[in-house]
Amino acid sequence: MNEISGTTRLVGLIGWPVEHSLSPRMQNAAFAALGIDWAYVPLATPPERLADAVRGVAALGFAGANVTAPYKVAVAALCETDAPSVNTLVVREGRLEGWTTDAAILEGLHTDRAVVIGDGGSATAFLQALPHARRFSRRSEWPPVVDGADVVVNATPVRDEVLVELRGGQTLVDLPYPETATAQAARRAGAKVVSGLEVLLAQGAASFELWTGLPAPLLAMREAIGA
Repeated sequence: MNEISGTTRLVGLIGWPVEHSLSPRMQNAAFAALGIDWAYVPLATPPERLADAVRGVAALGFAGANVTAPYKVAVAALCETDAPSVNTLVVREGRLEGWTTDAAILEGLHTDRAVVIGDGGSATAFLQALPHARRFSRRSEWPPVVDGADVVVNATPVRDEVLVELRGGQTLVDLPYPETATAQAARRAGAKVVSGLEVLLAQGAASFELWTGLPAPLLAMREAIGA
């Protein structure tokens, strides 16, 4: 746990770009709800400065950071971690630990027959959590086959194309926000849809707890992003 004192503790968001992210709004609402002197700031990081930015998290006294596209896999090589994809950095006694909370949304879902679509850092994190899952991407096996799957994770940035057609009894975990055409088609077909905002809330709450050691104020976080 990072000590909470009279000095503002900082956490940030490393990515390129970061302007679209709702994480600053969500995390700052969480800090305000608990009355702690913390702040979450966007850290737009061009590719050639990634290593400097990661080192700077510890050097500048940050409590940690989130990592978003396109850097989750690259950052795993720049910190202490066993994870192949990192979306959360935690500074402890000057050491930079790497964690992944991307797949926190899976808790409580039936995932015996899982499919993951995508080949980026988020897809990698879900595959770590679901080692038995079948993976599809345009760089390898395509198109996706989801017959018989209980949960399908859309970890691509594709918004306007219906990537797969689901049926009632199946669950789509749709990472992008706002909602994709794939999610809209799944809902019309009677499938359960877990939205990108729900995914963001789950991973953000897990990151919050890693940084602060406090239970995340889920209601305030949910209201901040309209989930």
